[in-house]
Amino acid sequence: MTDAATLISRAEILIEALPYMQRYAGQTFVVKYGGHAMGDPSVAASFAEDIVLLKAVGINPVVVHGGGPQIGSMLKKLGVQSEFVDGLRVTDEQTADIAEMVLSGAINKELVAAIGQAGGRAVGISGKDGGLVRAQKLEHYVYNADQDEETLVDLGFVGVPVAVDSKLIEHIEAAGMIPVIAPIGLGPNGETYNINADTMAGSIAAALNAARLFLLTDVAGVLDKQGELLTDLRPADIARLREDGTIKGGMIPKLETCLHAVGQGVDAAVILDGRVPHAVLLEIFTKAGVGTLVRV
Repeated sequence: MTDAATLISRAEILIEALPYMQRYAGQTFVVKYGGHAMGDPSVAASFAEDIVLLKAVGINPVVVHGGGPQIGSMLKKLGVQSEFVDGLRVTDEQTADIAEMVLSGAINKELVAAIGQAGGRAVGISGKDGGLVRAQKLEHYVYNADQDEETLVDLGFVGVPVAVDSKLIEHIEAAGMIPVIAPIGLGPNGETYNINADTMAGSIAAALNAARLFLLTDVAGVLDKQGELLTDLRPADIARLREDGTIKGGMIPKLETCLHAVGQGVDAAVILDGRVPHAVLLEIFTKAGVGTLVRV
């Protein structure tokens, strides 16, 4: 039998969460789920429970997922070689087809199933469905130090969102279901573009006027030079930390996505560790939070 102290502790947790539930009821949260944590079934189950609970307390969660490691694994199985430029996979037509198969197929439906197992109802779609996301080819430049100039590199079918029509998402939400979106977009001539999941989530959050954008990854958030978590950043802070080298590598594009989202009207964006059980709930419903919050 559970003792009284434990029961009181659980009640106190709910009381702490209550004002946040009231504040965010009826609002939209866009959650990007990605990183190597996606391969852990227990983490996926914990994430699905978080999403279902958000829906149950009146928040509208929208899930956008990545799948880079899974795409890499499938390409390896099929004997398809991958080339990377600045961490971006060069995507020819064959690679684009495989990426769509993995993202819109296996990963998307696994997440839909996990949410269903947790008691929710989810619908899996991609940016191609219902004209949700229109994309164009990403123009990526590489700096050549020897010639002191930037060169345009053709990454193939790697795209960026140029327009988001949120009607399909709104219809799914109105039906009491949770959208789970694969980061695939449709080009102007019917091409299929593979889109970075962070970028996709940021564009969708802006189109929905979301209250929060969450980027779940496999790092704790933005760390200072002593390895301590920075919990609250403004644009000026990010510029300073980037200039002094504190922020570097893969964290730069994540923060650029956050800055773009909050600049387009999203109230705040958060980078947090998706491997932590119930990370989304800890960030939203506790005073301390567990990630790095970016706001204007």
